[in-house]
Amino acid sequence: MWFVLVWSHYETVFDYANKVAEISNLDGLMASPNFWDVPEKAQEIVMKLKNLKSVVEPLRTAIQSCDDLAELVSMIDEEPSIASEVEPEIVKLEASIEQLELKALLSGPMDDCGAILSVHAREGGLDANDWAEMLLGMYVSWAQKNGYTAELVDRSDNEGAGITQATVIIRGPSAYGYLKGEEGIHRLVRISPYNAEGKRQTSFGAVDVSPEVSDAVEIEIAEKDVREDVYRASGAGGQHVNKTSSAIRLTHIPTGIVAQCQSDRSQHKNRAQAWKMLRARLARIEEEKREAALATKYQNKTITGFGSQIRNYFLHPDQRVKDSRTGFQVGNFHVVLGGEIQGFLESFLKYRMVSEVSK
Repeated sequence: MWFVLVWSHYETVFDYANKVAEISNLDGLMASPNFWDVPEKAQEIVMKLKNLKSVVEPLRTAIQSCDDLAELVSMIDEEPSIASEVEPEIVKLEASIEQLELKALLSGPMDDCGAILSVHAREGGLDANDWAEMLLGMYVSWAQKNGYTAELVDRSDNEGAGITQATVIIRGPSAYGYLKGEEGIHRLVRISPYNAEGKRQTSFGAVDVSPEVSDAVEIEIAEKDVREDVYRASGAGGQHVNKTSSAIRLTHIPTGIVAQCQSDRSQHKNRAQAWKMLRARLARIEEEKREAALATKYQNKTITGFGSQIRNYFLHPDQRVKDSRTGFQVGNFHVVLGGEIQGFLESFLKYRMVSEVSK
């Protein structure tokens, strides 16, 4: 029967048996009394376990649904009244398979990593600074709604309003796999609260997303290729951040990539975090090279104005948010800015799969 073939196929695609065995092994490691002696390594194991369970549990549900459906069908000849119970089981199975198909799209080599997401104000003056802060809040809200963690590691406030840029690390099952499609220009159209004449204003924010790579991943960076700048932190943090030079900025000279951190009072910790972010962004470049998309993407990345946006957010003349690539849209601006972006994330995953198949 087709549903038996479905679950046996997915068992093979997702390497179900090995994943179940790996979960059991990691559960054993976590039960060790000295598991948390090395916190960073322990966190990596916890995250790996969450990623594995995010695949295995929907698959287990689908397998159980298939078994239930097969049992019902086998009983119809003897008890025809049971036929009415088949359709609800089919609906349940289809929902499980839909989730599995989505998980199958999160199969990139770094999709299971955390996401280092940066938001930058672009064209639009104070409105762009305000818009950048709104975007930052949208991603943090998405993380919180979906059980992810969001750690703010860098933020530069603008004196007039909003931010010039900020970086947050979002950790959870397939965080990078879901969020990497958010990289690009996000355009806002609204009546400006900073314009005394009440005119419509268009402003732009840029989003960059890189994988939070493990220290076990080898990323070669020559120290001579990196310039380090130490400066006084700005923004929230009390008097200390304004009086001591604890913030670190690293510039990778060959690529021009910049990584900076000012979230901690310790210069040493900020330096370690900045190096981690730099490694992540260079890892992203390597990933793009493997996808044969690096050249095209970075040629287009300098275009930050009209026509280059991946998504449009409208508050005037009507409320809607529409993705320029997939056509997916939501008719409630405030819901989207409140973190309800899962539909956009999933539609882009499907769009990317179709695009790759058609090449």
